[in-house]
Amino acid sequence: MARTAALGFLLACLALSVAQHEPGYCAFYEECGRNPSLGDTLIPPIVPCLNYSPARAMRGEHYQKLRQVCPMLDQGANNTYACCSIKQLRSLEKSLSLSKAVLVRCPSCAENFAHLHCINTCSPNQSQTVSVTRTMNVTHLGVKKEVVVGYQAFLSATFADASFQSCQNVRIPATGGFAISTMCGRYGAKLCTPQRWYDFQGDSSNGLAPLDIDFMLIPEGVTEGLPEGVIPYSGRALRCNETTPSGGEVCSCQDCQDSCPVMPPPPLPAKPFRLMGTDGFLVLSILFLCLLLLTFLLYLSVSCWVKVQERKEVEKGKRKRKGKGKGKDQNGNDLNQLLVDPSEVTYMEENILAAQEYLSSVFCIWGTLMASHPLKVLLVSAIVVAAFATGLMNIELTTDPVQLWSAPSSRARREKDFHDKYFDPFFRTNQLILTAPNRKGQVYDSLLFGKQNFSGIVSKDLITELLELQTRIQNIEFWSEDLNRSASLKDVCFAPLNPSNPSLTDCAVNSLPQYFQNSLDNLNAKVNMTELGVTKEVDWRDHFIYCVNSPLSFKDITDLGMSCMADYGAPVFPFLAVGGYVDEAYTNAEALIMTFSLNNYARDDVKFNVALQWEKKFLDIVQEYQRNPKTNFTFAYMAERSLEDEINRTTTEDIPIFMISYAVIFLYIAVALGEYSSCKRILVDSKFLVGLGGILVVGCSVLSSMGFYAWIGIPSSLVILQVVPFLVLAVGADNIFIFVLEYQRDMRRSGEKREEHIGRVLGNVAPSMLLCSLSESVCFFLGALSTMPAVRSFALYAALAILMDFILQMTAFVALFSLDARRQDNNRCELVCCVTVSKQHPTTSNEGFLLPLMRKYYAPALLHPVSRIIVMVVFIFMFCGSIFLMFHVTVGLDQELAMPTDSYMLEYFKYLYKYFEVGVPTYFVTTKGFNFSTTAGMNAVCSSVGCDQFSLTQKIQYATDYPELSYMAIPANSWVDDFIDWLNPGSRCCRLYSFGPNAGEFCPASESPLLCLKKCMSTPPNGVLRPSVEKFNRFLPDFLGNRPDLQCPKGGLGAYDKAVVRDENGEIIASRFMAYHTPLTNSREFTAALQKVRELAHNITMGMRQIPGTSPDFEVFPYTVTYVFYEQYLTIVPEGLFNISLCLLPTFVVCCLLLGMDLCSGLLNLLTIVMIVVDTLGVMTLWGIDYNAVALINLVTAVGISVEFVSHLTRSFALSVKPTHVERAMEATTNMGSAVFAGVAMTNLPGIIVLAFAKAQLIQIFFFRLNLVITLLGMVHGLIFLPVLLSFFGPSVNKAALLKVQQAEAKAKQEMELSSNISQIYDNLSYEDHEKTQELGPRASRLTSDASKSSSARAEVQEEEGCRINYF
Repeated sequence: MARTAALGFLLACLALSVAQHEPGYCAFYEECGRNPSLGDTLIPPIVPCLNYSPARAMRGEHYQKLRQVCPMLDQGANNTYACCSIKQLRSLEKSLSLSKAVLVRCPSCAENFAHLHCINTCSPNQSQTVSVTRTMNVTHLGVKKEVVVGYQAFLSATFADASFQSCQNVRIPATGGFAISTMCGRYGAKLCTPQRWYDFQGDSSNGLAPLDIDFMLIPEGVTEGLPEGVIPYSGRALRCNETTPSGGEVCSCQDCQDSCPVMPPPPLPAKPFRLMGTDGFLVLSILFLCLLLLTFLLYLSVSCWVKVQERKEVEKGKRKRKGKGKGKDQNGNDLNQLLVDPSEVTYMEENILAAQEYLSSVFCIWGTLMASHPLKVLLVSAIVVAAFATGLMNIELTTDPVQLWSAPSSRARREKDFHDKYFDPFFRTNQLILTAPNRKGQVYDSLLFGKQNFSGIVSKDLITELLELQTRIQNIEFWSEDLNRSASLKDVCFAPLNPSNPSLTDCAVNSLPQYFQNSLDNLNAKVNMTELGVTKEVDWRDHFIYCVNSPLSFKDITDLGMSCMADYGAPVFPFLAVGGYVDEAYTNAEALIMTFSLNNYARDDVKFNVALQWEKKFLDIVQEYQRNPKTNFTFAYMAERSLEDEINRTTTEDIPIFMISYAVIFLYIAVALGEYSSCKRILVDSKFLVGLGGILVVGCSVLSSMGFYAWIGIPSSLVILQVVPFLVLAVGADNIFIFVLEYQRDMRRSGEKREEHIGRVLGNVAPSMLLCSLSESVCFFLGALSTMPAVRSFALYAALAILMDFILQMTAFVALFSLDARRQDNNRCELVCCVTVSKQHPTTSNEGFLLPLMRKYYAPALLHPVSRIIVMVVFIFMFCGSIFLMFHVTVGLDQELAMPTDSYMLEYFKYLYKYFEVGVPTYFVTTKGFNFSTTAGMNAVCSSVGCDQFSLTQKIQYATDYPELSYMAIPANSWVDDFIDWLNPGSRCCRLYSFGPNAGEFCPASESPLLCLKKCMSTPPNGVLRPSVEKFNRFLPDFLGNRPDLQCPKGGLGAYDKAVVRDENGEIIASRFMAYHTPLTNSREFTAALQKVRELAHNITMGMRQIPGTSPDFEVFPYTVTYVFYEQYLTIVPEGLFNISLCLLPTFVVCCLLLGMDLCSGLLNLLTIVMIVVDTLGVMTLWGIDYNAVALINLVTAVGISVEFVSHLTRSFALSVKPTHVERAMEATTNMGSAVFAGVAMTNLPGIIVLAFAKAQLIQIFFFRLNLVITLLGMVHGLIFLPVLLSFFGPSVNKAALLKVQQAEAKAKQEMELSSNISQIYDNLSYEDHEKTQELGPRASRLTSDASKSSSARAEVQEEEGCRINYF
């Protein structure tokens, strides 16, 4: 028996060795059962019988099947020979149907692929191109036969290369990847070559090949080493841009580079503005600087010349007046004082004076009234505030960033609303990015893949540990009050293939262990494998290498035979499992990625809270795992709720910082308002209650504003709560200081009541307070025209709060101050009113410390001739430098800045940007109005054979060819393409039941072929398959509900079932096509990507509207979750210019109106505020403060605060009657500058400095840094630049006011002379002259009467002047 077996083996070897290679002969023929050397495979491994015999003539059904499967072998009905039976043809057809399902998008590729295997299996000259290398004996149908289990196939390298080239770029629409990546084993698409492609096809371990085929690619003309008689097959392979002999169209551009039209590259980004080879803005700024400096120098030169001429005229006049008295005219008047003739007063000057006198008199009367009835005023004020504040019960606090920063009418919001209406929102992401930086890597010598570098983190023990952590997270259970039962991951997870009733294994979890279906057994699996005569052990590493290069494979090429698909039935693409690799070297990755995807329920859905609970448990487990000292990973993590949680946490933690800030401001105000004339009177002269009252007035104004808007339904936000009180406090504190300090510096007149004194002081300062408050309020009301919800609501709240603050200051604060003045006049202590002190209040005015300092030192030094020139030059340089810097300010807000400095999210962002190799997905969404069911409609969308060269998917493909310009990395998947492929009769996807109760209905690929013999579509003659409108509408639901599997990988369930929305009539009213951005790491890249993808979508829209029957309203728009946040940066520059311009306008108009149409003062006021804003933008560039919506709110605030620094001093200068500009500037700086410094600068700075200790980066940057810049720049411009500017270019003295002063002085002088004469008369009268006086009685009586009248008139004038403006 042993001899017989040995003899049989020797005869088999002899037969193989002497096999002839002759034309017209077969090497094998007919099927002889299964390959005994293979185990479980994806399709039955049926092998042929060894049979060296002549080729068979094809007749009848045999011939027809050959024409159908291998048309390239057809030589005519009576002249066709082949080496395959009809059974072999059927098996070949079945095998080719699997490849056609992937390659059918390119008919020439599919034809070349079939050509190759038809030659090997059926060529009539088979023995010349094939050399059998291995056979085995099997028993088939009870008969023992010798079967072929291995052979060599000899191909011309030219044919092989051309075939490979035709298939190299064919894509899989569902993934956006290349079909070749699933057909080249370990090498993937990038490293695939013709030899490697054929080697994979001939490898029986791939689960598809029934036997081993060793493809020998022989260059043209090479015969050395070939077996005798072997002639490599050198047929002609079709190019991908050629039609097929059967009429198939050329492949599409997306699948064939040669089919692409010549496309010009997209335009490069605009180059930086340059002039003369350097930064254009720098050149323009320097030119502007030179222009301003030259203009200023010209002005100085002309001014000096004019003064020289005036001095000469003065000297000439002095010589003429010599001897008449120094500095006096013939009437003894001071020559240094400008004497105004009534005829010189202009109408405008009279208007200015009349406006000021009217405002002063009104506020004087008002102040006297408020001070006379303090308790009533306080009661009424409290009632009004309480009425407004009750609206706070209905206040709505907006925390959703979308509602804060994106207007409901904005394009991004409308697109988001459309997407969320028809499609599920983006799933909720919960993710870990894990690294092991101290782990050493290893080199693995793989049997199949050669030497491979494995990083330290891609190791079995760490993958096992990751799987344990993943399992622990997957098994989270908790009690849900909303569901009234225990809940787990399956209740909220995203389950694409079983969304209705998912189990834990249906939940989408993407991680490296999913390549092993989360099974430790699969991870630990090992097997000995022989390849090319070498036997080695293969394990998890071989499987991992294969899967990351072929993630769509249902079976690897190793003898492990494991699938690469995740346990939930979908592929895990390598960029979702590993990160930090270079050039697809996945085994050398530096990070592992694990992602749990949850459904994103609406906030009013009960499951929204369940998802939040699950995420809280997820964070608890991850944080506990991170604290475990035995953890081998260093990692970062996040949950979908993390951003909102961290923002809320830092807001809560920073509330004490704001409270301390306001407490410091209150303490300063209370201390600074005190007079402190004597240690004994400290408790009497202190102003703690006044300071507290001022703070309460600010608080009540803010509460009133918030309450009013809550009544009418305008929501508030955290920005309002943080910024508006600060702004109103800056305005309110300034007004308080101006009023209180003016009262302390002004002595009460003889016979004047306290209430009248308060009213007169209010009449002097209230117009200035009105000027600032009204400017700011109108400024913010106009700012409410902004399209940004946060800016609009902030402007509305701030405008009303400032207005209410002014009203309460004119009422409640005046009343409170009246009560405090009464206490102070009675020498009562502030905190203990029942205690009085004996020390009386000084009879002289209290100028404090700051006023004398400014009068004696600061103002003279600032307004020295040399200092003035230096100040102008320095500030002109600052202004021009800031203009240059302003054009280089960074626009945007990186999301990590929203996190506190100690947030775990900062580490996550760092890991995300470092290790992720692909960007966010983006959808191209189509609206209603396009007919997809027509041939023209499908061609305008698809990218396969027969499609338009400029279709939707083709244009996206063109964009991905230039990722650095388009920010598109992976082209869009296309349900239209996959639907067409799914309908292809060459695949098993779309079939119909042939009989039974479901006859004529859709038959899934999992059903037996015997039950479903009829195809949904017939093969088109030109290879361009397009369903009719009827079939399109009939089979589309079946496609969308078909679960993909090995038999039909094109099924749409999971990939497309949520991507197509139809109405009740079957019309497609919305659909989407998903692509991927390149990795985007900062707001500038996100904004640029949005701009580019919108341009692309608009181009697509315009093209698709050309299709007949398309609605003119049809649109294609891009959508991803980030667009709604970054859209604002596309328009924030013009939006900011618009808002700031609107705010600047009222500062000019109100200043002009309240100063009686004083255009010069209004323009200088406006210029200074503009310089403050521009310089602020310049400093933002230097200090790394980005320009965004939060910065814009602060810049709008800067305009309001700048008004406080500028307008008071401008008005004080305009009303001064000093003879020269310098003296008037000195007076304004001394009197009003001291109050502004104490009331604005010193009020804001302590509170701002406290904010530096906040944890939130947004507060540190946009509230500490930016507000500090605004305050300091406002202070130096208001107290340094503006006085100097006014001293040069300020308005001339108001002659009407000067005339009134002169008239008042003349009248007072006459009254004094008359009074002096009367006193002398009375002094000369004595008791001894009484008799004489009796004789003069009538005359004396008249004199007495005249003196009495004069005294009475003087009192009347004094009383009348009490409620008028004070010019002295």
